[in-house]
Amino acid sequence: MNLTGTWRTIRAAVPAMIEADNGGSIVIVSSSAGLKATPGNGHYAASKHALVGLTNTLALEVGAHRIRVNSIHPYSVDTPMIEPQVMAQIFTERPDYLHAFPPMPLHPQSFMTPDQVSDVVVWLAGDGSGILTGVQIQVDKGALKY
Repeated sequence: MNLTGTWRTIRAAVPAMIEADNGGSIVIVSSSAGLKATPGNGHYAASKHALVGLTNTLALEVGAHRIRVNSIHPYSVDTPMIEPQVMAQIFTERPDYLHAFPPMPLHPQSFMTPDQVSDVVVWLAGDGSGILTGVQIQVDKGALKY
């Protein structure tokens, strides 16, 4: 559903956006796993990498209609998807995986909140980012710099 749900939403929305003829912004939510390989979840990473391709292609296809398309790539957001006990068990069993999950240099003692991620989405949807399209924004507190 990571890829197909996004594709179906875009397929339904873009024709209406083109017909309305007033431009717009599409923000695709991927993951840090869409930019950086992470062991143990190849299926997830593959679907999130595919969203980058979709973002970049769609940006080219709809740019003439003044529609911008960008993607965000969150890392360690405080949601039910983050299960510290499960991750600890995985790292105990597979310590060689630990290198792929770096710390976050900016405020390393806490995960990001969903509100912090949505602030980036709001900015990308607004006029302040009006010259950006086909861009992948790392929402990761610096973790992907490792």
